[in-house]
Amino acid sequence: MLMFRVKRDVAKRALNTMCSSNYLRRRNFCDTAAVGVSSSIERGTDYAEKVGMTNKVNQHDIAIVGGGMVGLAFACALSSMPLTKQLSIAIIDSNPALSSRQCFNKNAIPDSRVSTVTPSTISFFKEVGAWEHVEQQRHAFFNQMQVWDHTGLGYTRYNARDVGKDCLGCVVENKVLANSLLLRLQNADFQKTIYSARLTQWPSRHKVSSARNAAGQEHGKDNISGASLTKEKEVKKCNNRFVKLDLSDSKTIHAKLVVGADGAKSHVREIAGLKTTGWKYPQSAIICTVEHAMENHCAWQRFLPSGPIALLPIGDNFSNIVWTMRPEESAEHKSMSSDDFVKAVNHALDYGHGRHPQSNFLDGYIDKFSSLTGLGAESVKEPFQVPPRITNVVSERMAFPLSLMHAHDYASKRVVLVGDAAHTVHPLAGQGVNLGFGDASTLAKIIAEGLSVGTDIGELSLLKKYERDRKAANVTMMAILDGFQKAFSVDLGPINVLRAAAFHGAQYITPLKRNIISYAMGEQKWPLFA
Repeated sequence: MLMFRVKRDVAKRALNTMCSSNYLRRRNFCDTAAVGVSSSIERGTDYAEKVGMTNKVNQHDIAIVGGGMVGLAFACALSSMPLTKQLSIAIIDSNPALSSRQCFNKNAIPDSRVSTVTPSTISFFKEVGAWEHVEQQRHAFFNQMQVWDHTGLGYTRYNARDVGKDCLGCVVENKVLANSLLLRLQNADFQKTIYSARLTQWPSRHKVSSARNAAGQEHGKDNISGASLTKEKEVKKCNNRFVKLDLSDSKTIHAKLVVGADGAKSHVREIAGLKTTGWKYPQSAIICTVEHAMENHCAWQRFLPSGPIALLPIGDNFSNIVWTMRPEESAEHKSMSSDDFVKAVNHALDYGHGRHPQSNFLDGYIDKFSSLTGLGAESVKEPFQVPPRITNVVSERMAFPLSLMHAHDYASKRVVLVGDAAHTVHPLAGQGVNLGFGDASTLAKIIAEGLSVGTDIGELSLLKKYERDRKAANVTMMAILDGFQKAFSVDLGPINVLRAAAFHGAQYITPLKRNIISYAMGEQKWPLFA
């Protein structure tokens, strides 16, 4: 009994020492203007230190699983705001490119994997300080867009001047976007650690019973010391504030919030048990880089019976092809000779499948409607133009299946999804990555709002606020794109006429045209009349 009391006193003195001001020195989460607003988060750090659960080297506020474009964009967004720049961030990705700077030769052939970023995304990149790095590398603005149907019944042309802008968007290679974000992050005064590994699992939280059993084995079930019980409570509190992550390199880290930015096959989403809804399209997409005789400043898209083909400028005399077709056709086009593929592309973009759109009987009805309502008074009827003729395919042709996927929930306690981990869409409008960047921007701002009032960054109520905001915008865009895919997959006379009417309405009714352009540019949240 005497020995037990001695052990108990020693344990108490050790705990008092651990709780002293020198031992429990607070981490500097916020700058001077924000001192005191994140006390709940700081307490989590103290608990971890007390019970010896982890050390500061492997302890982080946020662990971002996935160092692709959206994951890096989220990290950059955190690094650009006064409150969130004080957080400790871990980026978990086995891609070795994340550990080194890369320089791209502007004179090299453009990569086939590109993204069409909207003016809204460009503004976000400027806010976080990454756009200046994009400007130093290859990119191509476009100020016009032409969309038409293979039947020749309808088309529409959009021009940046219709909404008083200089451009409608910019086409950038994915590797340039990722490298620009990484350069910004490397130059930021920011607590970040890159783990070149994969997430394997996060274990269940430590059970109090395990500590109780260990104590019972040493002292007997009825003689558990007060120090042991106190430590159990400390462990339980600490475990409620941290997620333990096991990595493929045998390291273990702890984080208050895990952000799944690991793509459509998200391991984070799977481990967290977040369910999804979706389906596979009976289509695959071929992407590659092609060359033409003159520089291109227009984004072209033609809807064919098997799916749309897009020609996107990527700088100089190069453009990117995104061609959607049936899976068996994609396999055939991927394996055909370069000359045959070039012929197939020109056939798809020009006279193949039908004549060029011309004025027809719908113009009269649209004009009458416009004159009666006054909606088309300012409209500019731009003539149909033929896209540039392709002369050569200069990159590898890549093919990938298409699908739609949406997570029922973007968040659970201490876990949240962004980008393709939360949603994937059809690529016909190039909006997928822009939705992901919107997620990154919104989540960073909501975390900053939470810190400003002392909210735990892993609290479900805070993460659900992000979910509500982004789910509404993402589902709307997904529904529109899925509707387009289904509407243009039907080649039937009455449906073709309805599509032509929609094209002409988008071309000649000025408020509708402006609204479509603003929504596609990311400058308008809802596809309704302004």
